[in-house]
Amino acid sequence: MLRVTTAAASGALATTFLQKRSLGASLLAETGAAADPRIQGPFLILSTPFTASGAVDYDALARQACYMDWCGCPGMIWPQSGDSVDLLTMDEKLQGMEVLAETARNLRTTALCLGVQGKDTDEMLVYARHAEKLAPPAFISRPPDSGKTQDDMREYWRALASVTKRPVFHQTTGGTAYKGPVPSPQLLIELAKEFPNYGYVKEEAGSVIARMRELVAAKPPIRRVFGARGGYGWLYELRLGAEGLITERAIYADVLTRIWELHKSGSDPAALRDAYSKFLLMINLSRTHPGDLRGYQLYLWKKRGVFETTVSRQYGPRGTIPESPIFSELQLTEDEIAEIDYRFEALKPYQKPGSPKLTPDG
Repeated sequence: MLRVTTAAASGALATTFLQKRSLGASLLAETGAAADPRIQGPFLILSTPFTASGAVDYDALARQACYMDWCGCPGMIWPQSGDSVDLLTMDEKLQGMEVLAETARNLRTTALCLGVQGKDTDEMLVYARHAEKLAPPAFISRPPDSGKTQDDMREYWRALASVTKRPVFHQTTGGTAYKGPVPSPQLLIELAKEFPNYGYVKEEAGSVIARMRELVAAKPPIRRVFGARGGYGWLYELRLGAEGLITERAIYADVLTRIWELHKSGSDPAALRDAYSKFLLMINLSRTHPGDLRGYQLYLWKKRGVFETTVSRQYGPRGTIPESPIFSELQLTEDEIAEIDYRFEALKPYQKPGSPKLTPDG
């Protein structure tokens, strides 16, 4: 049984950590520690697969990680989407972290980033301490569900800094239960000055472009600014200085990696526009096809041989978090399937050829 520390103990731990930081680390943060070279490009959020009975399919989760590596994608993130953070139990999330960490040890390219957040500091620290033992290259954390002020977020993320020195993304939106403010750019810059492993931002809140410009202008101590919002604005954001993308579009890992490579090289602007346009044509299906963000993507995961079902776990009425799991199987008509396949075909010039490799190299 996992034991959760009290809030007082968590605060004391964070305070002790701050008091013990060396002068060298302080100076490094103030002068701007270099960004980790692994943390750039698409870092895509994995979908959570389920068996026909509604249990988490950990084998399919591991296959998904191998698929990401086969695509050459720089990074993958889990658990971070709403369904995996809000609708999985603590035990399910901890076990999934272990499965992905074990799989990632034998991957060639894709870095694992584990999501660590909770309704409050105590819950977040349970996930953070477990993730730290698994030694992933990076963490990501959204605001606490119970947070109400900038100070609440400051102390919550300071407590996280007491657990890890790995690069940490700060997500600028909270979950379904979060009713607090958006973390200000000033807070994110302050934390980046204070901690050399902070300053990586997933920007998706409020006036996104204005906030992104402000954060990019604050490098260093800000180290990387990533786009989000499903990738709808990514090409523009890249030209503004963003250096990556975080979104639950992992099924398009090869295409998004190709877009990133074309952007970095600058060698073929026409191909870059074409690849991104075809990606937008694909994800526009979310406006016409049933389901939430995952929706038709479950069909594509099964089509590519990664998932065995299109079962998903659902929110309750009006986005509430149900007391017990609600499962459903994706239902598509023949016309809807034909439209998905029609648009997916347009991505072929930018997909990796061949059948996905779904086992690790080790």
